[in-house]
Amino acid sequence: MPRPIKVFQVDAFTQQLFTGNPAGVVLGAEVLSDDEMLGIARELNNGDTAFVLPPESDDHDVRVRFFTPRTESSFVGHATIATQYVLSEEVGSPRRRRQRQKAGLVDVEIRGSGADRRIAVRQPAPVLGRELNERERLAVLDALALSSADLDPRCEMRIVGSAGNRLLIGVRGTQQLKQLKPDFNRLTTLSAQLGASGHFVFTLESGVEGCLTQSRMFCPAIGIPEDPVSGNAHGLLGAYLLHHDLLKREGDHAHFSGAQGQFMNRPGRVDVDLEFEGNSLEGVWIIGSAAMVFETTIILP
Repeated sequence: MPRPIKVFQVDAFTQQLFTGNPAGVVLGAEVLSDDEMLGIARELNNGDTAFVLPPESDDHDVRVRFFTPRTESSFVGHATIATQYVLSEEVGSPRRRRQRQKAGLVDVEIRGSGADRRIAVRQPAPVLGRELNERERLAVLDALALSSADLDPRCEMRIVGSAGNRLLIGVRGTQQLKQLKPDFNRLTTLSAQLGASGHFVFTLESGVEGCLTQSRMFCPAIGIPEDPVSGNAHGLLGAYLLHHDLLKREGDHAHFSGAQGQFMNRPGRVDVDLEFEGNSLEGVWIIGSAAMVFETTIILP
């Protein structure tokens, strides 16, 4: 019997069509096999496609699986924004949800209404991993066509996060971001050697009004040569900046906004809110807008 599958294309971390980070969202994915999910992700050819499934227990409201055109991912920030934007259009949709994926649970809030509504996703405080040694650092610089002089001396190269971790690389300014010439084959090899699934290059000299940072991200090891706008990486960056006293805490919170996608002609913005309990970072909210590009139905046999 034919299976009608509802598919949406959503631009995340923007309100303007054809900017931000595009993601596919597939509803009713419980009728799909793993191979069919990967096939749809490959056909849509976005950086990531989210597949929405019924909950498996009482501790969450919705379950989501994420696929790049090459493999399954444990969690994807921009595809979560896209998914929850689609779900929030349902009549009587709750303002709060808990979402389960391979990486665990995240809390979601719908803030505002209509086309101006924003999606806020809360993750646990990320783990600060190891710094790179000198040999590793030089290999990364070579793979990105950077020199040591291009680096921000306040920001050592460090792996941050557990599932879906990234290597964070601070550079002096937007000129360094512009001149990047990533060798994707070498970055893929380095991801395996370093234990980091992507390379997030950022500067604190953003040049974008209202934004503390501007960045670029390369994840060829998981099938994404360059990611336009990453919510997950900005959450990791928030914990990193806090650790290095580069982000000011105000009471029980710290806030910043990051720009990304300018060099791909897909500019977007991620707002980050860090929550504290006493002296400890307890959670990170990734907040963004979205724009619906299209919806369609695929008929599978």
